[in-house]
Amino acid sequence: MKNILILGAGLSASTLIRYLLQKGEEHQWTVTVADMDIATAKRKTEGYKNGKAVTFNITDEKGLAELIQQNDLIVSMMPALFHPVVAQQCLNFSKHLFTASYVSPQMKSFNDEATAKNLIFFNECGVDPGIDHMSAMKVIDEIRAKGGRIIGFESNCGGLVAPEFDNNPWNYKFTWNARNVILAGQAGARFLHNGKYKYIPYTRLYERIDKTSVLNFGDFEIYANRDSLSYKEVYGLENVKTIVRGTMRRPGYCAAWNCFVQLGICDDTYELEHPEKLTYRSFIESFLPEKEGVSVEDNFCQYLKLDRNGEIFKKMEWLGLFTETPVGAGFKTPAQILQSIIEPKWQLGENDLDLLVMQHTFDYELNGKKYRRVSSMGIIGTDKVHTAMAITVGMPMALAIELYLTGKIQGKGVQIPVKPEYYKPILEGLKPFGVEFFEEEREI
Repeated sequence: MKNILILGAGLSASTLIRYLLQKGEEHQWTVTVADMDIATAKRKTEGYKNGKAVTFNITDEKGLAELIQQNDLIVSMMPALFHPVVAQQCLNFSKHLFTASYVSPQMKSFNDEATAKNLIFFNECGVDPGIDHMSAMKVIDEIRAKGGRIIGFESNCGGLVAPEFDNNPWNYKFTWNARNVILAGQAGARFLHNGKYKYIPYTRLYERIDKTSVLNFGDFEIYANRDSLSYKEVYGLENVKTIVRGTMRRPGYCAAWNCFVQLGICDDTYELEHPEKLTYRSFIESFLPEKEGVSVEDNFCQYLKLDRNGEIFKKMEWLGLFTETPVGAGFKTPAQILQSIIEPKWQLGENDLDLLVMQHTFDYELNGKKYRRVSSMGIIGTDKVHTAMAITVGMPMALAIELYLTGKIQGKGVQIPVKPEYYKPILEGLKPFGVEFFEEEREI
């Protein structure tokens, strides 16, 4: 019997938990779900004899050590900054570790010890990173196998709301951690385009956008996502002329979000003076230049060069930015306050479904000709719990865990799913869950 420990039972963990509990009945695995909110953990293990819910706090070093010691394989669905804490305890007690997050320098530093102890630390096995790696490498390997040379690679992904439930002016609702959306893009972006290195600072990120359409899901705009250059090595594309990764949103979103960036209200590095005395209106006003006799609304539009009757301003009004609603207790930084304003407005409704879209574009040369292959995927969630985001974040890792525990894949040290022995069975296992890529190719 194998004992699996899942740390964190948040939005993205639901489908992972359900799958491992179901498979656990078949394979005789126990699944312990640990979360600060015991009610959430209990709700997600309810009805399964092999499931157990426990209270857990990442700051409780002794409690974490005891939980890890009692189990064989650890799944961290915690925020990425906590993975090294979990990883260190996994090394201490010789336990395998699976996460959906990027391999940080600290996680990478655990490779030698994990290898020596014959442990696998499997990372970047969610949606982005994860499904993006696997679906991209599948095509890259196919092109290489027939003698093609890849000269350009673009990869874009977005978690949004399904079209039939897209009923707010922002065309967006939260399907994952709201805080991450507020802080998105703050590292800026760097990438390679037509053989030239390009850099976009955060203050310009939402102004430099591309456009695309995906299958029958309509049009999207794209802003560049963090460091694309590191993927040259990950994908073996050292000689590529273009490599860029991006985030997809519906048209109009980026221009509106850029207003918040230019105001500086996505900043989480300092606390405001007496935030408990602020209203939404005075919060916005505190970031605008002082102008006597000018309303906050007009000052906002003048400062950001907006049309008072335009679509961007209508988005802001819909959020209630200019109302005298008091800022809630406990919100102190600009980013926290902005999140508290937006979060209630961008919640998925009780019957709403979400959408996740992903698209890769590969330009390559073969026999003196140039080709472009576009690989696209879109998935709509099952319900408010098993969302498209929960399915695509959780299922790749759930399948990887099942494959590992049943001896169908192997490995040791810090791994990501870019090898055929990893990505082939995981991508095949994802198809019944609606994760399937459709490809089109033409000569360019």
